[in-house]
Order: sequence, then structure tokens, then C-alpha cells
Amino acid sequence: MNERILVIEDDPAIVRVLKRSLTYEGYYVETALDGEEGYQVYQRFRPDLIVLDWMLPGMDGLEVCDRIRSNDDHLPIIMLTAKDATRDRVQGLDAGVDDYMVKPFEIEELTARIRALLRRTKSDRSVVLSFADLELDTSTRLATRNERVINLTAKEYDLLELFLRHPRQVLTRDVIFDRVWGYDFGGESNVLDVYIRYLRQKIEEEGEMRLLHTVRGVGYVLRELP
Repeated sequence: MNERILVIEDDPAIVRVLKRSLTYEGYYVETALDGEEGYQVYQRFRPDLIVLDWMLPGMDGLEVCDRIRSNDDHLPIIMLTAKDATRDRVQGLDAGVDDYMVKPFEIEELTARIRALLRRTKSDRSVVLSFADLELDTSTRLATRNERVINLTAKEYDLLELFLRHPRQVLTRDVIFDRVWGYDFGGESNVLDVYIRYLRQKIEEEGEMRLLHTVRGVGYVLRELP
């Protein structure tokens, strides 16, 4: 699955440019216009990298960074700001920011720095996602159930990772299309149903209990039935 980037910036024009450019680069992008909203989106979205404005209404960027660092020491954060004095850069870096860009900036340089940070942290952010007896190692892309290896296609892997990152949460068809395919196939498409069927066949191959359930008229959810 492509990396997820959260942009927390109060200038709508900059947000539009960043979302368009980063989406074009292949990232999944979520945005927020203030610090409090940005922290809430961070908790839900669990991004791989954050582009964070310093001067935000309400909770500023340093406060957001501090709250994130209390939960995650390794999440890459790039600070955007008009503050260009050395003491400001030092303050930002001391707060836990990984990189620092002064406005106005070139989008090409920002995307290059994003790529560099993601490369640098990728090996350190290996995660084993699990639910019940189902596991997915994101570094090796190996899925297992009861230690039985499950061979997945790229899209099946993306689907399983999405569900394992959001257990017991009902994911709508629109959300799944957006996160896995990057766009909406349209309400009449059955491509998602086909892939869900493929995935179920593989994770239930040995007659295991069903974990991936249909919520009719809404989407799908990963959960154990009582």
C-alpha cells in the first residue's frame, strides 16, 4: 500500500496544491486546517509522514508535534513555516521535527525531502499487524493465519492491511476504494466484492472462522462474531 501523508496547514491554497501534488506522486493524502483537527485526523488516519505548519489557529504546530511525539517517536514530521531565524529552526528541531522548510518553498524540494525521510524511516517502522489468529508483517508483506502462510496479490495485501489497521471499524465502500485503489470506481462496480471474495477464500482456506464481514448497504468490517 502506498504511504499515507497528513498535511496540517491553515492556508487552503497551500493545502490544495500539496494534496494535488502529493496525490499525483502516488501518496494517500488527508488534510486538516487547524491543530486540533490535525491531531484528531492523525489518530484516525495513522499517517506514515506529516507535513505540519508551525503557525496554526488554536493549537500550533509545536504543540501538535509534542502531542504526537508522546505517542510516536519515529513518525517523520516536516515543519513548514515563515520563521527563518536560526533560533526558530533550533526550536523546531528540538521539539522533535525531522525536517524544516521555510515558506515560500518549491514543491519539488518538499517531495524530495518526503521521499528521503520515508526511505530513511521505512526499515525502522516495520510493523506486525494482527487480529485474532491473523497476522501481517508489513516489512516482509507476509500474511499468516495459525502460522499458515497466505499468498496474496498486491491488491489483496492492500485490502488486508487496511482492515488490520482498522479492526472492528466499518469501512465504507468509498473509503476502501479511496485507500486501496486511489479513486472511486462508482456505485455500480463489483470489483470490491470480487476482491473481498478472493481474500476471504484465502484467509478461510482451512475452514477458519470468518473475520471479514459484510455490512449490507455500507461496506465491510474485520471483527469476530460473539
